[in-house]
Amino acid sequence: MTLETIWFCIIVLFWLGYLFLEGFDFGVGMLLPILGRDNTERRVMINTIGPVWDGNEVWLIVAAGAMFAAFPGWYASLFSATYLPLLLVLLVLIGRGVAFEYRGKVDSERWRRNWDRVIMIGSWVPPLGVGLILTTTILGLPLDEHGNRIGGAFESVRWDTLLGGLAVVGFALVHGAAFLALKTAGDLRERARLFAIRALPVALVPLFALLAVVQWREGALWTLVALAVAAVAAVVAWRKLVADRDGQAFAALGVTIAAAVVTLFGALYPDVLPSTLDPANSLTVADTASSPYTLEVITWVGAFGAPAVLVYQGWTYWVFRKRISAAHIPPVHTP
Repeated sequence: MTLETIWFCIIVLFWLGYLFLEGFDFGVGMLLPILGRDNTERRVMINTIGPVWDGNEVWLIVAAGAMFAAFPGWYASLFSATYLPLLLVLLVLIGRGVAFEYRGKVDSERWRRNWDRVIMIGSWVPPLGVGLILTTTILGLPLDEHGNRIGGAFESVRWDTLLGGLAVVGFALVHGAAFLALKTAGDLRERARLFAIRALPVALVPLFALLAVVQWREGALWTLVALAVAAVAAVVAWRKLVADRDGQAFAALGVTIAAAVVTLFGALYPDVLPSTLDPANSLTVADTASSPYTLEVITWVGAFGAPAVLVYQGWTYWVFRKRISAAHIPPVHTP
């Protein structure tokens, strides 16, 4: 296996990490006004992701940074063609981070509700945008022989890429509800579990519709196997939620998104950005990769840096592993 292929797989792993970790992160924010009946319950929900949400966002930076280092041609063509959706994602992520820090600074219900709206918007828009961007790299753009996009700034916004955005939104919604069922206690936990049970059969429809489209257009026999694994895992997740097995349901949803990512990027390889005008213009792993020396250097850096980051983030999740309830929330205190 060449370094180009290894780094393609590593980047896929980074995107999987982002979708899995930020999936439940965004889902909690989406559900904030739906499941949080009062300020105490909304504080419980925010506290479930409070220690980890900023670390989860790092996976987006790492995924994009790895693309820049290992496949600069892929990075340049994809993000220049999806510049406006990416800019919108970054702006609302900034607002979301500010909202987490500022919502508790003033003892005012109106103040908190306004910042809760920012959190909600900042949790709905990014998965839609990231899903659109990732689906664009899977399904392609009109590229000329030089790898440049033909058409306007919204060329990446099509029915199939919007389906990809809805797929990530739907998964995040269910994943967030399952995470809340796993991390909370009392009435809030039960409402989150029931919401996940009811939402899962509907919210995951766009994801499997997208997988079917990709499999039909570009898939192989082994990617069909991965798609089947995703479907079986989704069914298992629903059954485990019904059986009140929160941890197993959450893990099964993780298998669902992992198998879905394998299906999508497996159908993409060896391309990294197909051309919808002429397959000969498609950008491939070999065409867009950095020099062998660069790949060797970043491989050594990653071999030492990645394990340290994974251990640290895993330790964070272990420290904050216990359930949270309204009884753990102290009264509102403002300076």
